[in-house]
Amino acid sequence: MKTASALFAAIALAASLAAAPAQAQDRGRGDQNNARAEMQAGRNMPIREIERHIIPQMRESDEYIGFEYDSTAQAYRLKFIRNGRMIWVDVDAQTARVLRVSR
Repeated sequence: MKTASALFAAIALAASLAAAPAQAQDRGRGDQNNARAEMQAGRNMPIREIERHIIPQMRESDEYIGFEYDSTAQAYRLKFIRNGRMIWVDVDAQTARVLRVSR
């Protein structure tokens, strides 16, 4: 009986852990879909245009990692690595104006 209870608990735990990444992934897709919709409606610049504007300004950075979109702030966060440290550049999605650089 104890073995069956332990097995059931282990299965329940494994199922809940497997669901967590899927939920986080869905949130990411929601922001990605929002970014696409805003761009198609002409309210936001395409991310590739923003990257062409921002990446050259970060010459001393070792590597461009990628970006995230925050639909609430309507801003992109571009991620760079310099000397092993992460640098985030928050950019207005409508104007490509740098809002903040976090080191």
